[in-house]
Amino acid sequence: MITVRGFSGKRVAIFGLARTGLTAARALIAGGAEVALWDEKPEARDAAKKLGLPVVDLEAAEWLEFDALMLSPGVPLTHPKPHWTVERAKAANVEILGDVELFARTVNACAEGRRPKVIAITGTNGKSTTTALLGHIIRSAGKDAQVGGNIGLGVLGLEEMHGGAVYVLELSSYQLDLTSSLKPDAAVLLNISPDHLDRHGGMDGYIAAKRRVFLNQVKGDTAIIGVDDDWGAQICTEITAANRRTIRPISARRAIGRGVYALSGMLYDATGERSVEVADLARAKSLPGRHNWQNAAAAYAAAVAVGVSPADAARGLMTFPGLAHRMENLGAVGRVRFVNDSKATNADAARQAMSAIPRFYWIAGGVPKAGGIDDLADLFPKIEKAYLIGQAADDFAKTLEGQAPAVIAGDLAAATQMAYRDAVAASAATGEDAVVLLSPACASFDQFPDFEVRGDAFRAAVAGLGANASA
Repeated sequence: MITVRGFSGKRVAIFGLARTGLTAARALIAGGAEVALWDEKPEARDAAKKLGLPVVDLEAAEWLEFDALMLSPGVPLTHPKPHWTVERAKAANVEILGDVELFARTVNACAEGRRPKVIAITGTNGKSTTTALLGHIIRSAGKDAQVGGNIGLGVLGLEEMHGGAVYVLELSSYQLDLTSSLKPDAAVLLNISPDHLDRHGGMDGYIAAKRRVFLNQVKGDTAIIGVDDDWGAQICTEITAANRRTIRPISARRAIGRGVYALSGMLYDATGERSVEVADLARAKSLPGRHNWQNAAAAYAAAVAVGVSPADAARGLMTFPGLAHRMENLGAVGRVRFVNDSKATNADAARQAMSAIPRFYWIAGGVPKAGGIDDLADLFPKIEKAYLIGQAADDFAKTLEGQAPAVIAGDLAAATQMAYRDAVAASAATGEDAVVLLSPACASFDQFPDFEVRGDAFRAAVAGLGANASA
């Protein structure tokens, strides 16, 4: 655990007692702060009490006694409307921050010899894969990589800061909204497409949150920016004009100067006097598809920026084992292969998996995002049949009408069984292998706590099919 510095003797209110809040409480106490924890869920408060942490009713508290409010990232800061704790904090002139800001201030307070390097990664899609890939590259090169943030361990749950370490952090727009002091040695913005617009008041607010990852960078730091979408290209142009840091544009669509790009699966480094072939990504089995080529370009550029040799970075790309819930190959039952892409919580993320598989039986649905699956219409001819679940099922069925066969399955277990049955019948008729793809294009919160639980449920359902098939 990281001991938070700079809050000794201060009183910090903490709202939201999931992983982030509980870890922040322990880290603040270790640094000498006094904390007051609260959550609207009684079970969350009980869990904190069992850990010996002080639970205080923040609705009845005197807010003038607090020096800061540590807000969990899932709690609304501005939209659709500020949470009541935010309003109380602002009325009392209490600073509002998140766990990444506590991490940033602790890094900034480190003595030079103990200060680690920091890589911050954000974007609408690909964050988790790129973060895990980068951690793998750095460790494969014999360096100490601490990987966390919006993936795995919360940022304050990582090992205590020490010189020579590289902290590789996946950061969501929610986390960046609560961060003001972070100064990454390398900051990565992979891509931008509409997402979480209700939490940011529209696209402008969402983009503003994402570009905060570059907020405090100075000369000597590196900004790595995906330029395959118009928003990323514009941000790259604006930051390049400011001329304050090293700029490394990345692309999986075209050759670019001063950057890293992939064409037809070949990764090129064009940061020197000429473009150099780095790696044949077609041989990297855990990085299929153009979206993963962009992830690889970003991870390579970031690794080199913090001192990994180009050769070591290229070798790391080729040995990456892949990420759970992101185009995760669950194996086959007979001639039917199952792919777990539960992390595809919006249409743009689902496009990545759908584009990489020639034809598939598609399990989709959940809590829909703005626009639903309209933008995936060009991929509908690849769908053998769709099995629709959750809140989005009726709307998705209407969208697919006349475009692809679809059935409302209701829940994931039923959808998995139906897709398997149909895929087995088709495979027997054609003699060809079949693929069942879970790529929901939706959030999970109508039926599951998060995409990980949804993906685990799919894995369990597939395991059940395999057990029955071999019985």
